[in-house]
Amino acid sequence: MRTSFGPNGHPVELAAGDYRATILPVGAALAGLTRGGRHLVLPLDPDTIPQAFTGKVLMPWPNRIVGGRYTFEGTDYQVPVNEPETGMALHGLVAWDAWDVVESSPERVVLRHRLMGQPGYPFQLELEAVYELDAESGLSVELAAVNAGTVSAPYGVSAHPYLTADQVPVDRCVLDVPAAQVLGGPEQPGRPLDLSELRDTAGTVLSFSASEPIGTRTADHAFTGLPDGDWQVTLTDPETGVGAVLSAVGKDAPWLQVYSGEKMDRLGVAVEPMTCPPDAFNSGEGLIVLAPGEEHRLAYRIAAA
Repeated sequence: MRTSFGPNGHPVELAAGDYRATILPVGAALAGLTRGGRHLVLPLDPDTIPQAFTGKVLMPWPNRIVGGRYTFEGTDYQVPVNEPETGMALHGLVAWDAWDVVESSPERVVLRHRLMGQPGYPFQLELEAVYELDAESGLSVELAAVNAGTVSAPYGVSAHPYLTADQVPVDRCVLDVPAAQVLGGPEQPGRPLDLSELRDTAGTVLSFSASEPIGTRTADHAFTGLPDGDWQVTLTDPETGVGAVLSAVGKDAPWLQVYSGEKMDRLGVAVEPMTCPPDAFNSGEGLIVLAPGEEHRLAYRIAAA
């Protein structure tokens, strides 16, 4: 029997108090989050293939692998390069896969996906994404992986929401990022992969605080030096007070990618809590090695500022 379906699967709608959220099964993507009708993340059209990984879950690695090549436990691997202009393997293997909705209620949805492995990543993972809305605290997200195979597996995780202040231009917004260090400088957007290029943010254009608007500044960088406990990134429109805040825990998400959204007409800023820096499959920095049967979880939250 033939059935029709769109490129993102059937949307799942959540509601709690003034909050509303939309989740898409393809890529377990966050397609919308509002409070009182005001957008906190850039919305996705369910009938359109998203640009720039909007809202996607990034597993089994976040960010980039240089050349798509890495060595793990003495064996060389090659995964597909999907960013031809830089020669990078970007954002893992499951962003375009259909996940199964296994639990659903008005406030909560659980999606799961079985990653069977492929020649460049021959490891088996059971993956889970849980989205839950609360009328007071907003949207909580938990991303989990269990090594379902018989050998150890390299792993990292992130997500790709675009925070927005109800879709006003980011140039007039203020962005507060509590990170003391950044990979690369302003002349190296998108490709700072050498850990020797870790620099202090203080006194540079990559020091984002609530004291001044973003203006024409751009970023596509990995930040670290975050607080060990709770940290939060806030994007706010000072003219209206509307904004969004993403929070996580430093010991779980010690890295953060910030992208100023040029591919999204600079109407939102990608804020990606990461377990590891770019190219961790080669550097080993922050790389998680899951033993057979071992589980890893990453949690973060998005709410109105």
